[in-house]
Amino acid sequence: MTYRAPVKDQLFCMKELAGLDQIAQIPGFEDAGIETAQAVLEESAKFNENVVAPLNWSGDQDHGSWDNGVVRASKGFKEAYRLLAEGGWQGLQQPAEFGGQGLPKTIGAACIEHTTAANLSFSLCSILTGGAIEALLVAGSDELKTRYIPKMIEGAWTGTMNLTEPQAGSDLALVRSKAVKQDDGSYRISGQKIFITYGEHDMSENIVHLVLARTPDAPEGVKGISLFVVPKFLVNEDGSNGKRNDVYCASIEEKLGIKASPTAVLVFGDDKGEVGAGAIGHIVGEENRGLEYMFIMMNAARFDVGVQGIGVSERAYQQAVAYAKDRVQSRPVDGSQPGSAAIIHHPDVKRMLMTMRSLIEGARAMAIVGAAAYDTAHHHADKAVAKQAQAVYEFLVPLIKGFSTENSVEITSLGVQVHGGMGFIEETGAAQYYRDSRILPIYEGTTAIQANDLVGRKTSRDGGALAKAIAAQIADTEGQLAACDSAQAKNLAKRLKAGREAFLQVVDFVVANVRSNPNAVFAGSVPYLMLTANLVSGWQLGRALLVAEERLAAGEDADFMKAKIATASFYGDHILPRIGALRDSILEGGDSVTAMALDSF
Repeated sequence: MTYRAPVKDQLFCMKELAGLDQIAQIPGFEDAGIETAQAVLEESAKFNENVVAPLNWSGDQDHGSWDNGVVRASKGFKEAYRLLAEGGWQGLQQPAEFGGQGLPKTIGAACIEHTTAANLSFSLCSILTGGAIEALLVAGSDELKTRYIPKMIEGAWTGTMNLTEPQAGSDLALVRSKAVKQDDGSYRISGQKIFITYGEHDMSENIVHLVLARTPDAPEGVKGISLFVVPKFLVNEDGSNGKRNDVYCASIEEKLGIKASPTAVLVFGDDKGEVGAGAIGHIVGEENRGLEYMFIMMNAARFDVGVQGIGVSERAYQQAVAYAKDRVQSRPVDGSQPGSAAIIHHPDVKRMLMTMRSLIEGARAMAIVGAAAYDTAHHHADKAVAKQAQAVYEFLVPLIKGFSTENSVEITSLGVQVHGGMGFIEETGAAQYYRDSRILPIYEGTTAIQANDLVGRKTSRDGGALAKAIAAQIADTEGQLAACDSAQAKNLAKRLKAGREAFLQVVDFVVANVRSNPNAVFAGSVPYLMLTANLVSGWQLGRALLVAEERLAAGEDADFMKAKIATASFYGDHILPRIGALRDSILEGGDSVTAMALDSF
């Protein structure tokens, strides 16, 4: 099925909601206005539509191989990655001093959506490499930055994140991999890591592993974890690949989805390289601060995984629309046609398609606004402005990650449903999006982990102050909508008001009970995340409706603006009302979550 990147909607979000013009006034971003964004997005669309998207189905069917530690990527992936690197896409958001293009995340996030929509399995390699670059930029020494970052930006080397071990899933306090310091300042790493995405492959000349491990005298728990750079090949003084390091791929996993993305079991220190027993690594930053540094990479990955949810959802939506326009079955219930019609004429099919579309556009708007907050936080000259933007960005990350990925499962499932029985047949491709999406609410911290972060760090820590400040901004948008003449705007104002009031009730409940009754609060943490993100997405669509009505009145791009208004109105009528039920389950349902005795399960 043909993929078409949603460039027009992304540019609308950048210009009208995220304030790209203001981002372009920040020193260093002067050339990153809307004209640059359009040019970059159009080129990204061409690359992903023509090169990456055609490999999606074939990669799912023939997803590479493992043979005695050697992993070969799915057919066409190596060549596509070479083209990605040559096109400069790996360095789009990275600093120019290391060979990147230095563009804002606001633009880069939209390009990531293109790649993930085109081919989720393929996109994971470049996304993790970007996260590894970000971690080294923040915590790495000048030597490590110079040695590794340019090659990763260039695309000659890729990066990975090595956290999970067989006995330690998300509980990183249980990490047992060891790091023993050597006389030359390097460390010998030993242990096993699992679920390492692109931990081994043949798409690049070297693989740069970021590995969590403990030194012999490290304290127990998360405070005793350090972070190390462990390359597949050691790096010679001239930057070329040297000896094969003692890190070995013991196997790759057979998975439900993202089958063309090799998920490796990596063994460090099994004396299978050319350096003796123990993989040689170098510490990032200081000992025992590894988890702090790794969270830099993890938070970057969490945002990107949220964008992945939007991307795979968009792909499923486009295929569902195409099928609904083509599949003829049954007469319309309103008698508008005498015989059987394409199923897109049927109200329930329209309901499913509008559910898909509105969830995607709401999440996309939230993500692009979040990316703009990141750009402001990291580059604005006014420290107070940057600090506030950082707080907003950190509040939005669990929403973007959790809501967009949970919704991707719902959206891709609806895509299967639109196809009917043919959706359950692999050859249509609808099932692949459903299978691929299912990992996303698990990746980089499950939805519950995102929700616990939202409750603990982002809401209760400041007594709900930031949450209430965001609610005040939503109330301002409600006022603007209520002042409009259109029924759609007034109705959305009413829906937003009800959602905002429910949100404030929940914030007060969380703050009041998080210490005295934590089980009740955390029993509703995921519903709280979904409620909050639903409201924030609806708020962005409310802002979009205001712009669209103004542009429509001026005679600008009528079809697009009418569609934006219709989508926002549907969200108000069908998605925002979910907030009330979520509110009730949080405020009143905690006891029933924990009431059953453990031995009764």
